[in-house]
Amino acid sequence: MHIPDGFLTPEVAAGAGVLAAGAVAYGLRRADETLDERAVPLLGVTGAFVFAAQMLNFPVAGGTSGHVLGAALAAVLLGPWMACLVLAVVLAMQAFVFADGGVTALGANVLNMGVIGGLGAGLVLAAGRRVLPDTRTAFLGLVGIAAWTAVMAGAAATAAELALSGTVPLQTVLPAMLGVHALIGVGEAVVTVTAVSAVLASRPDLVGAPPPVAAQLPLEA
Repeated sequence: MHIPDGFLTPEVAAGAGVLAAGAVAYGLRRADETLDERAVPLLGVTGAFVFAAQMLNFPVAGGTSGHVLGAALAAVLLGPWMACLVLAVVLAMQAFVFADGGVTALGANVLNMGVIGGLGAGLVLAAGRRVLPDTRTAFLGLVGIAAWTAVMAGAAATAAELALSGTVPLQTVLPAMLGVHALIGVGEAVVTVTAVSAVLASRPDLVGAPPPVAAQLPLEA
């Protein structure tokens, strides 16, 4: 899902960059208001995990490969706006240090994977928690749905940006992106649910998806 340099027009790249910068700026303001001593080390650990996970690819049908996005996991542990910040830092390091994703497309990559992925996962979690029973099984199922949705939303946004730039027609790029990422999203869901399940089993107080997940979640069926 990382867009390289040269695939977006300057106008599309700039527009995506403005949206991403606005979301990151708001996330920084939220962090300044809400970040406490408990969340600071968790923020660093989550960022390190997402960075490492994104560097590992797994095979997908047709000879393609995918990697974990990490937006839903960050949203579960830190909330959606902190997830935006984590993904922004991870993607910036990948672009500048490892040349993974174009520097000129960094704003678009942050928008697609960090902002749309993180906020999309947060919306799914918030909506689902209002209607689903307050049980561990229901919550982990919701986490899987949020992870899959984050991947698909980011893939759709990437396709739209490529189409707006005239790189690939929308009728070609959208089905291709969604088809491949539907499978990648399944892998994302499995990894995210496994990680969240482990956290719930040992430190349920670290799960910060709204509304707050009660400490008794690991004990309920």
